[in-house]
Amino acid sequence: MKLPLLLWALLLLLLATVPGPGPGPAAGAKGTCSHRCGDRDGLCSCHPTCSGLNTCCSDFRDFCLEISPYSGSMMGGKDFVVQHLNWFNPTDGVICRFKESIQTLGHVDSSGHVHCVSPLLYETGRIPFTLSMDNGRSFPRSGTWLAVHPSKVSETEKSQLVNETQWQYYGTADTTGNLTLTWQASALPTETVTIELWGYEETGKPYSGEWTAKWSYLYPLVTNIPNSGFFTFTPKPAPQKYQRWEVGALRIINSKYYAGEKDVHALWSNEHALAWHLGDDFQEDPVAWARAQCLAWEELEDQLPNFLEELPDCPCTLAQAQADSGRFHTDYGCDIERGSVCTYHPGAVHCVRSVQASPRYASGQQCCYTAAGTQLLTADSTGGSTPDRGHDWGAPPFRTPPRVPGLSHWLYDVISFYHCCLWAPDCSRYMRRRPSSDCRSYRPPRLASAFGDPHFITFDGANFTFNGRGEYVLLEATLTNLRVQGRAEPGTTPEGTRDRGTGLTAVAVQEGNSDVVEVRLAGGAGVLQVLLNQEVLSFTEQSWMDLNGMFLSAAAGDSVSIMLSSGAGLEVSVQGPFLSVAVLLPEKFLTHTRGLLGTLNDDPTDDFTLRNGKVLPLSSSSRELFRFGADWAVENASSLLTYDSWFLVNNFLYQPKHDHTFQPLFPEETTPNPSQATEAAELCGDNHFCRFDVMATGSLSVGNATRMAHQWHQHRVQSLKPVRSCGWLAPPPNGLKEGISYLMGSTVHFHCNSGYSLVGAEASTCQADGTWSRPTPVCQPGRSYAVLLSIIFGGLAVVALVALVYVLLRRRKSNMASWGSQP
Repeated sequence: MKLPLLLWALLLLLLATVPGPGPGPAAGAKGTCSHRCGDRDGLCSCHPTCSGLNTCCSDFRDFCLEISPYSGSMMGGKDFVVQHLNWFNPTDGVICRFKESIQTLGHVDSSGHVHCVSPLLYETGRIPFTLSMDNGRSFPRSGTWLAVHPSKVSETEKSQLVNETQWQYYGTADTTGNLTLTWQASALPTETVTIELWGYEETGKPYSGEWTAKWSYLYPLVTNIPNSGFFTFTPKPAPQKYQRWEVGALRIINSKYYAGEKDVHALWSNEHALAWHLGDDFQEDPVAWARAQCLAWEELEDQLPNFLEELPDCPCTLAQAQADSGRFHTDYGCDIERGSVCTYHPGAVHCVRSVQASPRYASGQQCCYTAAGTQLLTADSTGGSTPDRGHDWGAPPFRTPPRVPGLSHWLYDVISFYHCCLWAPDCSRYMRRRPSSDCRSYRPPRLASAFGDPHFITFDGANFTFNGRGEYVLLEATLTNLRVQGRAEPGTTPEGTRDRGTGLTAVAVQEGNSDVVEVRLAGGAGVLQVLLNQEVLSFTEQSWMDLNGMFLSAAAGDSVSIMLSSGAGLEVSVQGPFLSVAVLLPEKFLTHTRGLLGTLNDDPTDDFTLRNGKVLPLSSSSRELFRFGADWAVENASSLLTYDSWFLVNNFLYQPKHDHTFQPLFPEETTPNPSQATEAAELCGDNHFCRFDVMATGSLSVGNATRMAHQWHQHRVQSLKPVRSCGWLAPPPNGLKEGISYLMGSTVHFHCNSGYSLVGAEASTCQADGTWSRPTPVCQPGRSYAVLLSIIFGGLAVVALVALVYVLLRRRKSNMASWGSQP
């Protein structure tokens, strides 16, 4: 009897330790991931890499949560399902907790799937959340929710203001009638809905500890109507107590919820100017009402700190703005790649915004350009670029003004534009307080690249080929503790054998205590995979992510851009069978870099500096430079790269970071056959990188990819060349000028208004030293030359006429005298 009892006791013990969907094991219990997500140690792993290594705890998916969808608007109301977690016959409630402080009620559907609803947030980015399935007594399960800027949410996930301009101009001249709201009915599974108006405001003294951001439920537009996906109404002025809200959004919810109930499944509209809800005083005289608001804004602006002084200068040209991808990114409101619909910037074809908010006031810079590539300034056009007191994308730590993404910008920069420029003709007042930055202090970043087999071009322009096998330091910069590392692996010939050349297959970056992002080739030729802190990211819902210390953009399937808080940028793309990487560094990194991409100091002669400080000359052979590359092998303790397969563990983690047994092909030792040399010459011309890769791999396509990558680098270098600007040149008072380009070689012409004459040069040219060749002339009151000439010639004509009459009269008198003397 003792043996069966012992077996039963062991069985009961095992059953007791098997994690279920309920409260779960005690925190830190061995063999479980309860409260241990991200940990590697213990009897089993709860780290994201465990899936590829088959070392996960048996309950890894139950406690380290995957969710679908994984993203939604920071406005909240998105219902998401916890994957791999089923709970039948629940006895306790589900509570979802975000950032350890914000809780929403979850639920379990008829299929046993656990749901959460995202809360109303005042920030974007990856938000940690935990899950309780015992009504809040414990939260052993954890995951991450991606909160998205409202403007980056899919159109199918929000309601649409049909003819949004009509909504935002309602009550102004010739803008009346019905307004229509549409939505995707299937996105909100209910038979009846309520449509509510919510208003946004920021209260308290600006830039004080009491400055607070707040969304408030105002009133219902309509209640308990069929969920048809369509609603039309005629607006009426709101009661006086609601009219202080001028920026807001509509929310559609299930009618079963009480009015204004927070954190329930909902569809939001875009935030917008609430012209349609303003009072009778606005609709009776919108111009006078808006002018009063504009004057009040102007008065407030004069009391607030000057944020313009800490903003970065704009790039001088469109080419520079597009190339400086570490510090500037496309403004979605004016994008040349999407047809240049620049509603607020007529005359522009493309605008960019500074990626990072300014350090003290969290403000943003905007730069707009014409089709000719010239920067468009507000001093010349109302379509010029305007800086922002509140950065449109917000700024960490978010939540408090003016750092709330999108919404702070609306209150301090957008609604005031409606007051001064769109609803009243006082745009000059707005532009005086939002003047465009010129580019006299702009300094382009420095560019270094690695591509092909692999070839390196340093920040100072030195170039070399290093096809080692291993993991290497591409860049270290002590200024911000910036580290960029790459993994190089051999290619494969068409016959399936291993090449004697290598190429980059993974690149990882971290700056300070930021997140670690790795971009690698995986899942087949030409397929990019992005990892965040060694966990694979999905871009099925969002191509832009706000991360810790960086922004990440994967707009194209074969290219990823990483924008770091220092202004440094990385672009990693697929070029042929390998990765191509470009690194952009602002000028402040001068003298602070080392690694395979060289020493940034405008001196290429020290770019081949070993770890011990010894410098190899530029004339070094490829074998000597191979020693330079090998010296910069990554050390295990400082590796940023991911080892989530046994192949990577056995070949890179447990082996020397530089494979001394791998014998590469050196450029001096290549002996192509005649036919291959002819084909390579036709394809590559004088591009030695391309020729080497054709000979090293036997593949023209590989050589062509290298050629294109090199050409792209050269084009980028050309785009980033410094440009001299003389700064804005004013037209003369009582006159005008022709020309809006103020770069070296540009000429501006001057003219006076009717009734004024020009005193000074008629034109001025921007010189190489950054000064104008002539000062702005003066238009003096007085008669114009044409009038003066007409007076002169008119006077002469009168004199001539008088003289003619005089002569005729004299002749007539003489004749009369002659007639009188005749008989």
